[in-house]
Amino acid sequence: MSAPRDPRTADLGRLVVRCPDRPGIVAALSGLMAQVGANITESQQHSSDPSGGTFTLRLEFVLADLAGRRAELEAALAGLAGEWQLTWRLTEAAHTPRLAVFVSRTDHVLQELLYRVGSGDLRAEIAAVVSNHPDLEPVARAHGVPFHHVPVTPDTKDAAEARALELIGDVDLVVLARYMQIVSPDFCSRFPERLINIHHSFLPAFVGANPYQAAHDRGVKLIGATAHYVTAELDAGPIIEQEVARVDHRATVDDMRRIGRYVERQVLAQAVTWHVEDRVVVEGDRTIVFG
Repeated sequence: MSAPRDPRTADLGRLVVRCPDRPGIVAALSGLMAQVGANITESQQHSSDPSGGTFTLRLEFVLADLAGRRAELEAALAGLAGEWQLTWRLTEAAHTPRLAVFVSRTDHVLQELLYRVGSGDLRAEIAAVVSNHPDLEPVARAHGVPFHHVPVTPDTKDAAEARALELIGDVDLVVLARYMQIVSPDFCSRFPERLINIHHSFLPAFVGANPYQAAHDRGVKLIGATAHYVTAELDAGPIIEQEVARVDHRATVDDMRRIGRYVERQVLAQAVTWHVEDRVVVEGDRTIVFG
């Protein structure tokens, strides 16, 4: 399932640049874009420290025949790279990222992603849905998305991961949309900064199989969700997005679960959208998000 084609993205490019911070960087990059005839339509920047820090810049620009002139633009950027110690990433908005979504039995986050792709709000293609249970096959099939049931047991975990990787093929991003399995370090290493997870924000206070009940019993007043990149260290990857909703003494456990589902849907969909629009830059254990 892919988002509707948007002719406005045909010549739209995105450039993310990082380098040591010093005067003149913006002028040099703006001059380069003017030199090749590109019109900058959006610019955001961040410095970790103006004196000796790292400078990060994200540009959106329009350049006629971008696909045909990409090599010329890359050569110009390479010419600046040595002088300014640049690392850079150039993408074309016309490219539709391919996503693999891993789920278990709950469908709320998957449904949100499917809706946003179908409406064009999320410009991506959901290439496959993979699950350790068969429950959500009708949801995926209703949207024309291939569904793969790959059962997982402690004895078959390695084989199941290998099978899942074989099924999804070459994708740009893997989304763990309430996939109730811990993926292995080897799986994580195959998708560096391209593997996103969603979970409730009760951790580490309320762990286990029934965190909402535990939170209710303690009178928790905030329900939240966290979307982050997955690393080998469990639930410790760089955070992309978080959100909370308030509750009070009247909320039942079911109320809290319902609110939690809503927050999880919004947080994961936003994190995925920012990722596919090249708005997220990982900086150590943190992220820079040009939302």
